[in-house]
Amino acid sequence: MNKDIATPSRTREILQKHGFSFKKSLGQNFLTDPNILQKIVAAAEIDEHTNVIEVGPGIGALTEHLARAAHQVLAFEIDDRLIPVLADTLSPYDNVKVVHQDILQVDLKKETDYFDQSGPIKVVANLPYYITTPIMMHILESDLVVDELVVMMQREVADRISAKPGTKAYGSLSIAVQYYMEATTAFIVPKTVFIPQPNVDSAILRLVRRKTPAVAVTNEAEFFKLTKASFILRRKTLWNNLLNSYGKDDAAKKWLESSLQQAEIDPKRRGETLSLEEFARLSNALEANKK
Repeated sequence: MNKDIATPSRTREILQKHGFSFKKSLGQNFLTDPNILQKIVAAAEIDEHTNVIEVGPGIGALTEHLARAAHQVLAFEIDDRLIPVLADTLSPYDNVKVVHQDILQVDLKKETDYFDQSGPIKVVANLPYYITTPIMMHILESDLVVDELVVMMQREVADRISAKPGTKAYGSLSIAVQYYMEATTAFIVPKTVFIPQPNVDSAILRLVRRKTPAVAVTNEAEFFKLTKASFILRRKTLWNNLLNSYGKDDAAKKWLESSLQQAEIDPKRRGETLSLEEFARLSNALEANKK
């Protein structure tokens, strides 16, 4: 067994050897606790049949744990300074491919041709805080069917994604993710186990793909447009938010009124009180009543 990358001393040794300095703009925080990495791999239920996509491998701390458990690992790293570091730290593992590319520019379906056998595809990653949501939505909306995501992110963002209706954290992000996936927080990671130490604790969020979306909608794009519109001004009523987004002329008002009535939703409610089912009813009513 190779000596773990993710100990404070080995991490410092690797950083020193390669003269690496952290870039704040890339949100780099390296995990230095092998036990937590083992817990992440366990939460993702990875075995020798699993193909894994990792985003932002850093110096390879999580990557090596994934490589030990999975069939193959495909890791995307944007920072060119880390490519030679990863070539060094991951040299013992022949089932890892590091791609020097921005995950947001990647055609995931094409890149995963690397996997030499079919099997579940899971995303396991310590996501950079500043770009967590765009990365997740890029993966969920891609042509690639990802069975599961087990990702580390700011605790507050994890709370927003897994939030239930009627709570402060619930919003369009909760709906966008829960439409595709079932979301649960696996465990909390204290800020003290990172170099450099971030300002807040992290959470490991587990997202498992639903067999079919959570609700049936006639137009997905319009459903997401509606959910975003409903939260633009959180303290405003649903009616005021919809008027701001869909127009205030008589025709728009009539259309909104009849659709709300058909969906049996009180326009005086706030967006945060509506369930996914209620948003779907309203979205379908708006579609059906379009002139």
